[in-house]
Amino acid sequence: MAVARVLVVGLDPARIQGWDPEPVQAAMARGRARFDDHGIEADWCLVALDDDPEGAIVEALIREDHACVVIGGGIRKHEPLLEFFERVVNLVRRHAPGAAIAFSGGPEDCADAALRWLR
Repeated sequence: MAVARVLVVGLDPARIQGWDPEPVQAAMARGRARFDDHGIEADWCLVALDDDPEGAIVEALIREDHACVVIGGGIRKHEPLLEFFERVVNLVRRHAPGAAIAFSGGPEDCADAALRWLR
């Protein structure tokens, strides 16, 4: 049986100014461990809005064949990022048309979001 591969797309907590990234990084480590617990290979694409986030996402999407792409809550829930969120969804549709799209509430539930579509 082939191992499912998932791509998680989110904001890089170390690149967001004005707050401590350590709690989010710790939650991400717990989230990565949950993928391991389920035998799912997970790639993480963490972007900074002031770099080339769309380019980084496209590169991650075409690098591997992903069964599911999870878009993180930092992108999805923050109202000022609505337009960016829409662009991310459309990048997934364009560059990984066979992948399911899932949405997480936070770094710890990314595996749960993916499992909704991988079952």
